[in-house]
Amino acid sequence: ESKTVRRNAPKVGRNDPCPCGSGKKFKACCGGKRG
Repeated sequence: ESKTVRRNAPKVGRNDPCPCGSGKKFKACCGGKRG
């Protein structure tokens, strides 16, 4: 598999809602913390 962002994160697209529950897009939330 490619890099995972969170330990138990489901596969989520950059423009999908972030699985952390913030309601933001993944790329604008947890997806931006990595890399």
